[in-house]
Order: sequence, then C-alpha cells, then structure tokens
Amino acid sequence: MKKQILLALFGLFFLQIAFAAGTHYEMRVDGLACPFCAYGIEKKLKAIEGTGKIKVDLDKGLVSVDMAEGKELTEEQMKKLFNDSGFTYRSMKKTPL
Repeated sequence: MKKQILLALFGLFFLQIAFAAGTHYEMRVDGLACPFCAYGIEKKLKAIEGTGKIKVDLDKGLVSVDMAEGKELTEEQMKKLFNDSGFTYRSMKKTPL
C-alpha cells in the first residue's frame, strides 16, 4: 500500500513538472450557459494533445486551458472548436505558466 502511494505521488510530481513550463490560455466565449456546455467544451479541449488543466467559468464566459511546453492553441483552431460547438468565440489571451 505504501509503495502504491509513493508511486502515485511520484507520478503526480512528474506530471506537474511536465506542465510547469507551458502556456496558459484564456478564451472569452459567448453562449456558455450550463454545466453540459462546459462538459462538451472540456471534452473537445481534452482531445487536443498537450492539454492540461481546464476551467470553464460560465458566469464570466471564460475558458482557461493550460498547455504543456511546446504545445500551442491557435486562434483559428479555437474559433473552429467553439463555433462548431455552437458558441461564439470572442478572443484569446496567452500567458506563460
């Protein structure tokens, strides 16, 4: 049991390192109204290689995504993802982690 806990902690440590030097994206999106909307967007974003932490704020219309180092999200990619999902993509802000 102790060995499994140590292995889990070790794995989490390396997962944190993998995303430590990546990029944080914050997208403004209109039309996000319910938890099902958030779940659908999270599912599509998780399908993109390098995606880490995802947070959807329905009240503010913000979608935040952390990407691994060397992986990027583009404006065109996000416009297509959100528009294909029935939402209106407004803008994207990119900052280093």
